Amino acid sequence: MEQLAAAVELGFGGDRRAARDHLEALWADVGEDAFGRCTVAHYLADLQENTEDELEWDLLALRASEELTGEHAGLQVEAFLPSLQLNLADDYRRLSRTDEARHHLRLAREPLAVLGSDAYGDLIRGAVDRVGEALDAGSTEPLPTNPSTVG
Repeated sequence: MEQLAAAVELGFGGDRRAARDHLEALWADVGEDAFGRCTVAHYLADLQENTEDELEWDLLALRASEELTGEHAGLQVEAFLPSLQLNLADDYRRLSRTDEARHHLRLAREPLAVLGSDAYGDLIRGAVDRVGEALDAGSTEPLPTNPSTVG
């Protein structure tokens, strides 16, 4: 987790290439650990240069999450499902795949109640609203704050 946090910080600091390199190395080492695969893929998606590649990593994160139950690293699995579904909704929206975007946006909204009334919950709920508004407006442009960077 320390290596993951360091790689994510590199990305937030603007060194996307170094962050991607670190996360790809972690991906190669994570093995069968579904939580590790989910987390690494989730953050690797954010660092991709094009939406198609981002979608592939977001799908890998979701597939890995399907192997998880209960609590991992102090987090309830259900608490990060809205973020995973939100990322897919936004990917599909930017790729003009509206039906798939609406499907994943619905799946992101369903478990929102499990999120707390805290900064993270507010961030995810706000991002769900922004992606929904962009989808309703027919926009395929990246949002000013990419929802995939929120969680």
